[in-house]
Amino acid sequence: MLDVADLSVTFGDQRVLSGVDFDVERGTLVGLVGPNGAGKTTVLRTVKGTLEPDGGTVRVDGEPVADRSAKAVGRLVASTPQGTDLSFDFTVRQTVEMGRTPHLGRFDRMGECDHTAVETAMERASVDRFADRPFTSLSGGERQRVLLARALAQETPVLLLDEPTANLDINHAVRTLELVRSLVADGKTAVAAIHDLNLAARYCDELVLLADGAVRAAGRPSDVLTSDTLRDAFDAETLVTTQPGTDAPLVTPLAEREAVDRQVHVVGTGAPAADALASLVGADCRVSVGVVPAGDAAAERAADLDCEAVTVPAFAGVDDTARERAVALARAADAVVVAGAVGDGNAPVVEAGRVRLGVETDGRDGPDDAPSGLVGDTVPLAALPAAVATLPPPVETDAAAPLGQSSTD
Repeated sequence: MLDVADLSVTFGDQRVLSGVDFDVERGTLVGLVGPNGAGKTTVLRTVKGTLEPDGGTVRVDGEPVADRSAKAVGRLVASTPQGTDLSFDFTVRQTVEMGRTPHLGRFDRMGECDHTAVETAMERASVDRFADRPFTSLSGGERQRVLLARALAQETPVLLLDEPTANLDINHAVRTLELVRSLVADGKTAVAAIHDLNLAARYCDELVLLADGAVRAAGRPSDVLTSDTLRDAFDAETLVTTQPGTDAPLVTPLAEREAVDRQVHVVGTGAPAADALASLVGADCRVSVGVVPAGDAAAERAADLDCEAVTVPAFAGVDDTARERAVALARAADAVVVAGAVGDGNAPVVEAGRVRLGVETDGRDGPDDAPSGLVGDTVPLAALPAAVATLPPPVETDAAAPLGQSSTD
C-alpha cells in the first residue's frame, strides 16, 4: 500500500533524511521509532505530500504522491498532527467535518454521504457524545481522538499518526492505540511515529528504526528492538526482555554505572522476582533464581535473560532435588535476594545465603512473605545493584556448579 524508496530531504545545509527505504503492507500498522530529531515527522510530511523531497519517491497504492494534487493525495492519505491546538474555536462536529474537504469542490456543500462519514467517524472514535462541545473545552486525550475522527472522516486507505500518544496518560495512550489496531483489523493501513518503544513494540506489526535521518533497522519489533540496535540508534544501554503475556520486547533503559561483579541468587516469584532479575542482570551480575514454578514470571524472565532457573511443575511444591540445587546455588552466591512470595519450601534456600537482601515491592508480595527473621536489609528495587556492589569480594567455592549448567524441571 505504501512504498518509500531512497528518500532524501535537506533543509538548507542540513541533511534530514538520507536514503530512507521501507514499505508498508496493506492492513498493517508500522511504527516509526527513534531518538528526537531522527526524521520521523519529516518522513510523515513527505508521505503526506506536504514536503517535497530532494530525492526518492513515495508511492501510495502504486501511484507516486508527487504526481497528484493535494486534494487527490487527501483522498489517499489522512493524518493526525503532534499538537492538538486549532486556530479557531470550532465544535467537535465542525472539526471532524474538515475531514471531508478532499471530497468536496470549492463551492460544494456536504451531502448525505459526507454527513454519514462524519457521524461514523465520530462514533468510531467515541467522540460523538460531545459533538456540539467546543474543541477547546476538551482534555488532551479527547482532542487527540477528535483529530483522529477527522482523519477517519477522510475515508482514506492510509492513515498517518504523528506521536499519537504524546502527552497522554497511559489509559488514553492505550485506548488510542487499541482504536488504531481495530482500524487496521478492518483493512486500514497505518504508519505511526511513536516515542514510547514499549507501546510501539506491543501494538505495531513492524517497526522502522530511524537515527540521524537513516534507517538503522526494520522488521518485526523483536528483530528491531535489540540492545545492539538501540545502542547504535540512541547511544544508550538497554536491557531487552519480553512484555508479560506477549512476545513483544520490553525495553528497560540502564543507567550508566560500573559493572557489578557479583554472583546473586534470587528467591521469590512473580513480577517482583522478575524485576529483580532484570535489574541485577542489567548491572552485569551473574544471576540464578529458584525454586520457582514453571511458567512463573520469574522463570520466564530468567529464560529471556539466559539465567539459570531451578523450577518445579506448577502447584507441585518444592521437591528435594530442586531444593538441593537451589541451596547449592545460594551457598555459592555472594548474596541471596528475596523478592516476591517465597513460601516455606524455599526457607532452606534463603537460609543458605551468607548475605540476604530483601527488595521493597510497593505492596506486592515481597520479603514479608519470607520465613520470619531470614531477611536482613531491605532496599528499593532501583538501589538493588548498588547494594549488591557494596558486598565483600566474591568468595571462591566449589559448592555449586557454574551458573548456566543444568537446572531441575
